[in-house]
Amino acid sequence: MGQGSSTQRPSSTQHVFTSETPVRFSQDVINALQGSPESDSTRAKDLELHIQSRVHKELARLEDEQNKALKELQDKISAPEPPSLDGSQRDAPPKADLGRQSLQKEIDGLRQKLGQRKLKEDIVGDKAVEKAKDEMVNCLRVNDRRPLDCWKEVETFKQEVGRLEKTFLGKVLE
Repeated sequence: MGQGSSTQRPSSTQHVFTSETPVRFSQDVINALQGSPESDSTRAKDLELHIQSRVHKELARLEDEQNKALKELQDKISAPEPPSLDGSQRDAPPKADLGRQSLQKEIDGLRQKLGQRKLKEDIVGDKAVEKAKDEMVNCLRVNDRRPLDCWKEVETFKQEVGRLEKTFLGKVLE
């Protein structure tokens, strides 16, 4: 039981077909093939060169088309828009006023909005938070070996910061 092979081998992988009539070429054909300087490699090179030349021509044609389309679009964009017959520009999108005065107005508006908030000054200038922070820092310096003794100061600081956060969110969300 383990001595024989379990797979079958194909009898033969090569098939030979024989023709009933012999194939004969004339001596002229044999001489032309033997005297020809072309071989399989030269024919392959010629074919490759032919394909490369056709690809190059096609790429050049596509590039010319793209250049023409680009030029047309550039001319269309740079050409002044002719006025419409009725004097209105219904089809044209409204142009944004990008003059110096309009930009200055926009900048002033943004400055006003920022000035109204003054959030940083509110945070830095809050006396209760500053006092709670100072008390906590002093306690931690005094009890540098026992920081858990400063739990009251830490809780006070957390409450003040929480109050400040609520105020901050109230101003931002308005």
